[in-house]
Amino acid sequence: MPMTSAAMEHKISQLDNDVQAIYDLLTSVDGRLNRQDNRFKEISAQLSAHDVRFQEISTRLDSMDTRLDSMDTRLDSMDTRLDSMDTRLDSMDTRLDSMDTGLASVDTKLDRVLDALSNG
Repeated sequence: MPMTSAAMEHKISQLDNDVQAIYDLLTSVDGRLNRQDNRFKEISAQLSAHDVRFQEISTRLDSMDTRLDSMDTRLDSMDTRLDSMDTRLDSMDTRLDSMDTGLASVDTKLDRVLDALSNG
């Protein structure tokens, strides 16, 4: 059944209104997408700034790690030297204990001699 002229104009007007509503929706969606795109760009810039900062911190930590490795090497060297000194001091302590025992023996003998001279 063919449409009348008034029905066609009504249908065309309705379709024109639908097309206009679709364009309004697309404009609204496009605005939202632009705002989200801008926000994503802001977040990306912030993440890039954080990445640069983390890289700077990582570089500083690597530098500190190198310095600590150097200090660790020096401390190991000092520890070795102190172990050597400890061994030498233990040897000297043994020798001094031996001398102390010998001197105690001489002291005892001298006390006997002095007692003998005093009594005699």
